[in-house]
Amino acid sequence: MKSINLTDHFLIAMPAMADPYFSRTLVYIAEHNERGALGVIVNRPIDMSLGTLLGKIDVVLEAEGFANLPVLFGGPVQTDRGFVLHRPVGQWQSTLVVNDHVGLTSSRDILQSVAEKGQPQDLMVTLGYSGWSAGQLEHELAQNAWLTVAAKLPILFELPYEERLASALDLLGVSLTNLADQVGHA
Repeated sequence: MKSINLTDHFLIAMPAMADPYFSRTLVYIAEHNERGALGVIVNRPIDMSLGTLLGKIDVVLEAEGFANLPVLFGGPVQTDRGFVLHRPVGQWQSTLVVNDHVGLTSSRDILQSVAEKGQPQDLMVTLGYSGWSAGQLEHELAQNAWLTVAAKLPILFELPYEERLASALDLLGVSLTNLADQVGHA
């Protein structure tokens, strides 16, 4: 069987997804290889703004336009840790380079740069991430838990979080209302 690489793809939770962490979510996959997969949920805000988060970690927000940016629930792994999905990739202390345009950074220096200089401007801050062990995501795909589609950066960085899931489905020509919530196997 040919292995698939879903790095830089969206996972769209099928309506039958029973896991409350992932029900009605859009996940951006930052890394997928033989060891597993890592991504962040990009459409589930929590009750916290970036300004509040920065205050909690003693970073003074000087740049304008970021204080009310929603912080998102990135997934159930390491929910006490921040992850910044951003473009451009830049030079940060701890960045997973997704592609030539996007990085996922977990080091404090990127938050300090946002607070002081407003850079990078295109970013999404999550608490926690979503992870799958080797073969786990492939198994879930075989069980029809997810739809997949190549990610489009405007969906990530230009749309409000509440429009991202429907826009990703549009890439497939599918509407959420047309997806059956029951899965059958022939």
